[in-house]
Amino acid sequence: MKLVLFGIQGSGKSTQGSLLSRYLKVPYLSTGHIFRTIAKEKTLLGKKVKIIMTSGMLVPDNLTIEIVNDYLSRPEYQRGYILDGFPRTLNQAKRFKNGVDKVIYLEIPDKEALWRLASRDDADQGREDNTVKAIKRRIEVFHKLTEPVLNYYEKEGKFVVIDGLQKIKAVNEEILKSLGKQLVKNQIRSWSLRKKILLAIVGLPGAGKTAAANYFKERNGSVIEFGKIINNYIDKHHLRHSENNHRKLREKFREKYGREAFAILNEKKIKKAFLKDKVVIVDGLRSWEEYVYLKKKLKRIKIVLVALYADKELRYERITKRSYRNELCGEKRDIDELIGINMAPTLGFADYFVRANGSIEDLEDKLEVIFRIVYYS
Repeated sequence: MKLVLFGIQGSGKSTQGSLLSRYLKVPYLSTGHIFRTIAKEKTLLGKKVKIIMTSGMLVPDNLTIEIVNDYLSRPEYQRGYILDGFPRTLNQAKRFKNGVDKVIYLEIPDKEALWRLASRDDADQGREDNTVKAIKRRIEVFHKLTEPVLNYYEKEGKFVVIDGLQKIKAVNEEILKSLGKQLVKNQIRSWSLRKKILLAIVGLPGAGKTAAANYFKERNGSVIEFGKIINNYIDKHHLRHSENNHRKLREKFREKYGREAFAILNEKKIKKAFLKDKVVIVDGLRSWEEYVYLKKKLKRIKIVLVALYADKELRYERITKRSYRNELCGEKRDIDELIGINMAPTLGFADYFVRANGSIEDLEDKLEVIFRIVYYS
């Protein structure tokens, strides 16, 4: 199912896009996400898009059409998608090759959009494009450029108008009704994950493993923290979270169970999680032996290694700012993780390698690409 969401800023496109994605089992994406992803790629096109974006200019129609058509030809979008932010112009609509089943227009008055955008939380208040004057200009541009696109799809019989003033649930129900119950049921029935997936996150302390695990959890899945066994033991016995105490406990468990100790100790939790979820995330898989053990025990489950990397000093800085376990960093710990615990092979053998030196938004953009490939392909 291929859907396009339209509406002026503040009409609720992102909210409805996320809800529809979960229900229809197809990825939701915006052209903004596409451009950010392309700009990070080490290609001529990526460099070109990055220059345009950093200069504050709009990506020209011809290049936009080329990028979106190429991006949506990737395997994870073959079953469909929910697209927000494209096509913006009549030229883009006419030259869009990937096809559209339905165009959903979330209609709200301009005054309502102004009120919603001006009332957003404090995090948005400092944005240059969130002033009343800037919002009015964006709405004017929408009416000027995008309304001809709506007329184009209306003539093709693919256009549906939804009252965006309703509550979120009511809007969502009306969209699904407009798609047709039989169509929606067939969409859901015809697709399921071919295999259950274990997303195992690896990386040195401070690389962003917990942030990555939480992001994947929000997308779809449950999280098993391998390090929780040690943390809970130390908290229960009122010990200090020092590198010495953590090392002693790790060695104690590994003397008893081997280097695959934490995979063995968490095996039941993982299997139980798979009874209700098709995606399970392991936060902090470390040793190569843990990976091999899980491969042996979970033969019908696809294990995907996602390795996170961040510069050494940045990792140490992140850890020292924590309110919990803020002493567990340094070269000695890094060497112990890489060699003593035998993490190095899992990092080198990872299916995806994510550089996590930037902001949380930058990290989430990269993780979203991985999730779509793994989940939808």
